[in-house]
Amino acid sequence: MSQALRNTLLSLRDLIVSAGPLAFVGVAVLVLAYWWLNPNPPKTVTLATGPAQSAYEEFGKRYQKALAVEGIEVKLLPSEGSSANLQLLREGKADVAFVQGGTAELMPDDHDELVSLGSLFVEPVWVFYRTDTAWRQHKVNRLDSLRQLRGWRVNVGSEGSGVPTLMERLLEANKVEPGAVKISQLEQTPATVDFLAGKLDAIVFASAPESLMVQMLLQTPGVQLLDFAQHEAYTRRFPFLTPVTLPRGVVDLATNVPARDVRLVAPTTSLLAREGTHPALLTLFAQNAQKLHSGAGWFNRAREFPNTRGSELPIAKEGDRAMNEPVPMLQRYLPFWLANLIERMWLVLGILLAIMLPLSRIVPPLYQFRVRSRVFRWYGRLREIEIDMEKGMAPPAELIKALDALEAQAEKVTVPLSYADELYALRNHIHLVRKKLLRT
Repeated sequence: MSQALRNTLLSLRDLIVSAGPLAFVGVAVLVLAYWWLNPNPPKTVTLATGPAQSAYEEFGKRYQKALAVEGIEVKLLPSEGSSANLQLLREGKADVAFVQGGTAELMPDDHDELVSLGSLFVEPVWVFYRTDTAWRQHKVNRLDSLRQLRGWRVNVGSEGSGVPTLMERLLEANKVEPGAVKISQLEQTPATVDFLAGKLDAIVFASAPESLMVQMLLQTPGVQLLDFAQHEAYTRRFPFLTPVTLPRGVVDLATNVPARDVRLVAPTTSLLAREGTHPALLTLFAQNAQKLHSGAGWFNRAREFPNTRGSELPIAKEGDRAMNEPVPMLQRYLPFWLANLIERMWLVLGILLAIMLPLSRIVPPLYQFRVRSRVFRWYGRLREIEIDMEKGMAPPAELIKALDALEAQAEKVTVPLSYADELYALRNHIHLVRKKLLRT
C-alpha cells in the first residue's frame, strides 16, 4: 500500500471516529422517528363494496386500479350493501367502505371510531314497476306515489343493503301501514329475475346510475320508473335525501329514454374509514376520489362531488385537504411514497437539523485533537528523557539509546499533510535534546 493511500485511509478513519458518535445519534433519532410516525402506508387495504354488478363493486374496481399504481393492493370485500359495510367497519373487517346516508342508524361510538372522506355521489331510490300491474291495479301506466304500491309484491333489497330501512321510513311517511305492501328482501340478481318473470310487481334499488341492473331496467320494455312527484317535500322531511331529476333522454337520446323527466329522491353515499387507518391511505383514497367522482353525471354537474356537505360523521383532515386545498407541491414532482415520507418527517428533520448543526461544530476540534494526539503523546517521553539528563539519573549512553528508540517511533507516525508540521516539530525537538545531551 502506498504511503499516500495509507495517509488518506488514516485520515478517513480519524474523521469517521470523530464524527461517528454524532452521526450515530442522528441516525438513531431518525430511526426512532420513523418507527413512531410510521410514514409509509401498509401495502394492502380492504375496501368493502357491495353486491355483484352493483355501482359499489364498479367503483371498488376503479379504486383498486388507481391505488395499484402507487403499489397499494386494494382487497375488495363484497357485501350485501351499505348497512353491511358499516358493520364491517365497526368490526374491523374493512378499512374503508361505501356507506349510504340514511340507510343505517349510527351508534354513538361511530363518531369516535369512524371518519368520512367526503360525499362521493348521489344514489337515487329507483322504484321500478311493471306497467301491466299498474294498469291492472290503477288503470294508469304511470305511478307518482308510494301509496299506489298498496297490495303489491315489492322487493326492497337484502337487509344488509340498508334499502329496507330506508323504504320503511318512506312508506311510514306516506302512511302506508305495515303489511299493506307485500315486502320481500331478495338480493338484486334473483329479485330482478323474479321481477322480469312477473313474480314481483315492483323492485327497489338505491344505487348510482352506473349499476348494471339500473341501466338494464331503464331500457326494458314493460318496465316503468316511479316518479316521486313530491321529491322536494321528501328532502324537507329527510335531511339525508336530495331532490334529483332524471332528464328526458339521458339514458338513450336516440330512443328518448326516459320519455319524460322523472323526479327522484337520492341519499348521498360517502366513503367512510376507520379512525386508525393509515393517514397516507386516507390521502390516496381522498385524492383518487377527486379523480373518479368529480366528473359530470346524470344527476350532477362537473366538480360538484366529492364534497363535505351533509356528512353524518366527522370529515377526516386528509379528505378535507384533498377536497379544499391544491395538491401538495412535493406530490406534483415526486412519487407519492417519497413525497409522503418527506411531508410526514419534515418536522423531525427540521428539529434534527437544528440540533445537529450546533453539535457538528465539535467534530473539527475532535478530529484535530485525535490527529495531533498521535504526535503529542511522544512529547511526554521526550520530556522524561530530558529530565533524566538534567538530574543525571541515567548514564548518557542509556539516554542516547532512549532517544534513538523515540526517534524510530516518531518516524513511524503518520499524519495528514496538513498536520505534518507537528510531526516535523517533534523530530526537531528530539534532535535538540540529543545535541544538549552530547554537549554534556
